[in-house]
Amino acid sequence: MGSKFMFDKTHLEFRKVTRSTWEIFLKGLKYFLVTVSLAVVYYIVFSLFVDTDVEKQLAQENQAYRQVYSQMQRREALVGDVIEGLKVKDDAIYQQLFKSSVSDIRGGVLDLLLAPEDSVRDKDLVDYVGKKLGTLSGSARRIEDNFQEIMLLLQGAESSVPPMSCPLESFSYARAGASLGQRINPFYKIPVMHDGLDLVAPQGAAVIASAPGVVTGTTRSGKGKGNVVEIAHPGGYVTRYAHLDDIRVSQGQRVRLGTLIGHVGMSGNSFAPHLHYEVCRDSVRLDPVNHFFASASPEDYMEMLFMATNAGQSMD
Repeated sequence: MGSKFMFDKTHLEFRKVTRSTWEIFLKGLKYFLVTVSLAVVYYIVFSLFVDTDVEKQLAQENQAYRQVYSQMQRREALVGDVIEGLKVKDDAIYQQLFKSSVSDIRGGVLDLLLAPEDSVRDKDLVDYVGKKLGTLSGSARRIEDNFQEIMLLLQGAESSVPPMSCPLESFSYARAGASLGQRINPFYKIPVMHDGLDLVAPQGAAVIASAPGVVTGTTRSGKGKGNVVEIAHPGGYVTRYAHLDDIRVSQGQRVRLGTLIGHVGMSGNSFAPHLHYEVCRDSVRLDPVNHFFASASPEDYMEMLFMATNAGQSMD
């Protein structure tokens, strides 16, 4: 219990005022609650209207995350479209190579193999294998019929085999140059029509006939394509061999496959020693790179095709 003095104006004297402990406790509790309430109000106002450095940094990070998230959503949609496109291409390639749909495999033997052992019936497996065996047998019959038709055409009087051999002996197919099409001229540095295939070879390398035929023309010149040999083959095919160092055949001469007709040189407008080789049929120029099946393995042919297609500059 506490006490203090208070002046009494009526009796003009000091009187002792006493207070109980409970009154003191309630007054203290009142002050405490007011203080806590004011602190809460100050905290709420501060948190709503004033941002700390950490909160500002977090707000900036959230903004950056929102932008990245929107970009990721667009990329996810793009990736989904690409995946769907790849599925379509995969189905097309599988159909072209195996004459069967990927969905048949996904929903066929794979399902049977991945299914629980007790759920696969022998009849289902036998039916599936029989169906596939019938499809393969039909494909084999069609291939056999195609081969028989090709053989009959080759035996006919009007049939002819195009030149299909390389006109150079021991030629490395990685040294194939520019083929038919627009190429940069090495002298004028502008695109011009290149009407043959450049075969890079050492000076003096042997040049041979790529198919049996008759020599229909020989040209010796120091301009243009230089020394040229032209050979006519059955079926309207004509081959030309340009920039030769020399000519070893004469007009009207009948040659066989592999007959020596000259050597690699730089006659005419030639940037370096090479053979300029052309193939025509009925005056229509053909791409010579498509006529090397008889003397190139599939790997060599693919390498030659890549080199000839991507060469940007010719050598004449």
